[in-house]
Amino acid sequence: MKKLLKYTFYSLLFLSVSGCSNSLLDKEPISNVSGEGYYRKPSDAQAGVNGIYNGLQSLFRQNFAYWGEGRADNIVTRHAGDPAALQQNTLTPVINSARWDNFYTVISRANYAIKYIPQAFGTEDSELKRQLLGQAHALRALAYFYLVRIWGEVPLVTEPYEGLDQDFFVQKNTEAEVLAKVEADLILATENCATNYSGARNRVLITKGAAYAFLTQLYMWQKKYAKAIEMAKKVLADPQYALVPIEDWNNIFVKGSSTESIFVVGYNEVQPNNLRVWYANGSDSDYVPSAGFIASIESDDLRKPRIYDVSQVQPRKIWKFFGEGFNDESPEPSAGNIVLTRLADILLLKAEAHANLNQPVEALDLLNRIRTRAGLPVLDQNKAQSQFGSLVGSILHERSVELCFEGHRWFDLLRNEIAISTMKPINGLSDKRNLLWPVHEGELLKDPNLQQNEFYR
Repeated sequence: MKKLLKYTFYSLLFLSVSGCSNSLLDKEPISNVSGEGYYRKPSDAQAGVNGIYNGLQSLFRQNFAYWGEGRADNIVTRHAGDPAALQQNTLTPVINSARWDNFYTVISRANYAIKYIPQAFGTEDSELKRQLLGQAHALRALAYFYLVRIWGEVPLVTEPYEGLDQDFFVQKNTEAEVLAKVEADLILATENCATNYSGARNRVLITKGAAYAFLTQLYMWQKKYAKAIEMAKKVLADPQYALVPIEDWNNIFVKGSSTESIFVVGYNEVQPNNLRVWYANGSDSDYVPSAGFIASIESDDLRKPRIYDVSQVQPRKIWKFFGEGFNDESPEPSAGNIVLTRLADILLLKAEAHANLNQPVEALDLLNRIRTRAGLPVLDQNKAQSQFGSLVGSILHERSVELCFEGHRWFDLLRNEIAISTMKPINGLSDKRNLLWPVHEGELLKDPNLQQNEFYR
C-alpha cells in the first residue's frame, strides 16, 4: 500500500516531461512517457523544453499578481479569498496562493530536460542543444527564485523522479543553498542561450539578455550590488532593448512585446491568464489602485492617465495592461502576455545598486531617464532627499509608479527591508516570520518531512 501511495504521489506531483506541439502556447501535452524513453531526437528535446514554458504559463496565470502585489501597499480589494487574506495579512495554509505545486511541475520538467537533452542529440555538439539546455536551466532558476522569495527555505530538487528507489519525501534546503543553484543555472544560461530568436519568439524564450536580467534581480535580492551592476551593464549594452516613448508605454503590455520587453510569459485566446480578473473586470476586479498609491503619483506624471481612469475618485479599473479608455466589462480571462522583466526594471535596479554603493551620479542618471520619459523634472541628490527622504527612496518611488501592478512591489519592499514599516499601518504586519507565505496544507500532507513555516505552526 505504501508503494502504491508513493507511486501515486510521483504521478501527481512530479510530472514526467511532456512534449508539446510546435506552438509554445499549445495547452495540452502530447505525452507523459518517461524522460529516457521520450528524448530520442532533437525535436523531442525541443518539445520537452516547450513543455517547461507551458508549465510556466500555468504557474503564473492564477497567482502572479497575488505573489507580487497582493500583500503590498499599491492596491486595495473588496473581494474575499486570497485578495482579502493577502491585503488584511490573514494568510492561512489553505489559501490558493500558498500552493507551490505548479512551481515544482516547472522544475520537474526542467530536470528531465537537463538530464535527457544530451541523449537526444547523441555525440552532436549543436547550437540548438546548448540553447535548449540554457533555457531549461534558466527556467528552473526562475522557479526557484520565486519559491525562495515567497516561502524562504524550500526543497531543492535537481534530478528527475524516475523510480521508487529514489528518496521521494524531501526536506527543505536553506535559502543560501537554493539561491546558489539559481545563480549557477542562470550563469550557465548566459553562456548557452541565444542572443535573440526570430520573430515573436524573441521575448517569450529565454535569451542571454533575459538570463542577465534575472541575475540582476538575484544579486539585488542578495544585496550584491557590484555584481548586480555588472549584470545590468550586459543588458543595457544589448542593442535590442530600448525604452519605448511614453505614447507607446501601454503597448508594452497591450501588444505583449516591445523593444522594452526582456522576457514575457506568452498567452493567447487559447491559453489565457487572469490579468482581467485581477485588474479590469468592470467594477468587480480583484484589485484597484489604493488611495496611497494614487496620492504618491506626481501631478504632472504622464503615466497617470495611462494607469487608470483619472476622472474617477476611486478608479474601478486599471487600464495599464489593456490600453487607455479600456471599458470591456467581460469577465473572460486575458490573452495578454505577463511581462516578468523589462528594461525599465533593470535600469532602476542598477540605479538602486549605485545608490546603495554611494554612487549618486550614476544612480541619478539612470533614475532621470525614467522620469524624463514620464514628463517629470529631473532630480538631483538634494531634491531626491527632500522629496523622497533619500536617493534610494526616490528610486523605490519610481519603481512603485513605473512598474506598478507588474508583480514587483512586494519583492521591492522585502528586498529593502521596509515591508513591515510600510504595511504595519495598513494591516498590522509586525513579525518578520510573517513575511513568508505559509506552506499549503496539501504539501504538508503529501510529504511528512516538510515543516510548516514557523509563523504558521
